[in-house]
Amino acid sequence: MLTIDENLCKKDGLCVAECPVSVITINEISNFPEAVEGAESTCLGCGHCVAVCPHGALSHESSPLEASPVIDKNLTIDSEHAVQFLRSRRSVRLFKDKPVEQDSVEQLIKVASYAPTGSNLQMVEWLVFSDKEKLHELSGLAIDWMRDSLKQNTKNAPPYLSRLIEAWEAGHDTVLRNAPVVILAMVNKDARNGLVDSTIALSYLDLVAPTFGLGSCWAGLLQGAMLNWPPVKEAMGITDDYPFHYPMMIGFNKSRYYRMPERKNPRIIWR
Repeated sequence: MLTIDENLCKKDGLCVAECPVSVITINEISNFPEAVEGAESTCLGCGHCVAVCPHGALSHESSPLEASPVIDKNLTIDSEHAVQFLRSRRSVRLFKDKPVEQDSVEQLIKVASYAPTGSNLQMVEWLVFSDKEKLHELSGLAIDWMRDSLKQNTKNAPPYLSRLIEAWEAGHDTVLRNAPVVILAMVNKDARNGLVDSTIALSYLDLVAPTFGLGSCWAGLLQGAMLNWPPVKEAMGITDDYPFHYPMMIGFNKSRYYRMPERKNPRIIWR
């Protein structure tokens, strides 16, 4: 499972201290690190041991040294850059009538696949819709859910549903906003942390999208329809084995933003 370059290893024990499930130990005779007996069955394959070694002396079968590039300090952003990057993020609802290349979508998903997952199980799967007719169909099914919601419980239904339906009937896509692509992150029911795993992965995708010249928006209306209107998930080809999911709209932004709006002060409780 582990490969140690004894010419580079300094026997400093950093990999032993870093391992989150303690499957690396120091050999009492050679003083080199090694995997404990039965490590394969409990190792998370997280790659911490590879990442923490400053000498490049350790390789792991799931995180080979040659596939683990050195962190470039020149690309590190400071707190000021990070704050502007995060504050300038916007939910995009006005998209250009321009297709997004499949290669760009694959690159976004590749970056999102580096998001942390519970026990490093990496069970997030991706479903991509880019056919205009299919996307229009999904929006229409979501509108059907809204119409039914108003019929079943008019008093408690959000007041904006009727306005969304009226706009749809007037020829405006009020659900997916004519986005050229909808990306769905979904996780099988066997995942212990499926809801959180998919949410973090989508957050990665959401944040990196602008660096590819793309805008994004969490498709909450479609998600609501997926949870409450069976024809939607059926049309998307998602079975009951995948209870964890959320869709995101992706496309080229029509607008440009110049300021970073303020938010409410956070409510912090100290114990």
